[in-house]
This record gives sequence, structure tokens and C-alpha cells, in this order.
Amino acid sequence: MLDISQKNFEEFITASHRVAAYSLVRCSSGNLSWRVDDKHMLISASGTWLADIIKDQVAVCRISDGTPLNDKKPSAEIGFHTGILRERSDMNVVLHFQSPFATALACRSPETMNCFVIPEIPYYIGPVAVVPYMHPGSEDLAEAVISAMKDHDLVLMCNHGQVTVGKNFNDAIQKAVFFELACEIILKSGGQTRIISEYPDDIRKLHESNI
Repeated sequence: MLDISQKNFEEFITASHRVAAYSLVRCSSGNLSWRVDDKHMLISASGTWLADIIKDQVAVCRISDGTPLNDKKPSAEIGFHTGILRERSDMNVVLHFQSPFATALACRSPETMNCFVIPEIPYYIGPVAVVPYMHPGSEDLAEAVISAMKDHDLVLMCNHGQVTVGKNFNDAIQKAVFFELACEIILKSGGQTRIISEYPDDIRKLHESNI
């Protein structure tokens, strides 16, 4: 097996605990992966509770095909984790989460939803992609998420949950937390939210302001 350092495992475990601490997952829902080098990744094992994850619940896999290199069975969603890491060389972390408000919207009609209700969404995330419901862990779902993630940083999976990416753990967690906040605002307002303009000049001004 590839020699992954103890520090790598510790960083991954700490990040997994943080994901759970922000209430982005419940029990064994959700999964996390991290590119440790050009060819290898760490990913939470199947059925793992991120809040309690330990080293024995972390799978070491090849990014090229998802093959486990230790005796741990990776998450059933290994397909879109590996595919995103292959397609998005600019990103190193993939987080599948199921936070309450965001998942509530995923169970409605999210294809018509505009999430630009707070500046953090256009600034940190950009437009959100939506894929229809497909069986969790299926090849069809993996392909749909990978395709959507080529030019998006967050994908809403209908009646399932969300996937986001990050350059590092902080980046991925922040995107998930801000998205959950935006979805909470939308739901608590009864959908009567004002939308920040999506015109390119306004988005450019947000980035230039360096909020």
C-alpha cells in the first residue's frame, strides 16, 4: 500500500469531524475525499459516521479508477469523488453533504431555484447545478454529478443532497456552510427572497471588493 503519512490521516480525520460539527451530515450520511498527491486520495469508508471517524475508517484509493489500496471499502459514492478529482485539477477536496435546509430544497423543485440571496453565494460558489434524482451510488448519478461539476462548484442532487468542492478543507466546508445558510434564508422567508442581480458587472464588483 502507498505510504500515507500519519499527518495526512490526522488532517483528514480532523476535517471530517469539522464537517459533522457544522451539522452538514447526520449519522452515516455524507462522505469526504481528499487528493493527497497526483495519483492517490483518501475517502471516508462506506457507512462511516464522519463525526466519529477514525483511521481504520479511511480508505486509500487510486484517483484513476477508485481502486482501494488498503483493506477499507470506500464510500458508495467513490465514482463521483474520483471523477471530480480527475476533471477538476484545481480542486483537492470533494464533500457530499446533506444539511437540513439545503436537502429540504433538494426535495422540492430546485431546478427553478436561484440561490443568490446573500453575497457569499455568487462570491464563493457561483451558480448551482441541479441533477435529477438517481439511485445513490449508481454509475448514472456519478456521471451526472461529474458532468455538472466540470463548470460548477456545487451540485444539488434532487431528493438526495449536495456535492461541493474546494482547494482545501476550509474552502469546501465554507461553501457547504454558506449554501446551507442561503437555503435556510430561502425556506424561512417562504420563498419571498430578493435575489442579488446575476449580471456579470455585479458579480465582478463583488470579487473586486474582496469581501
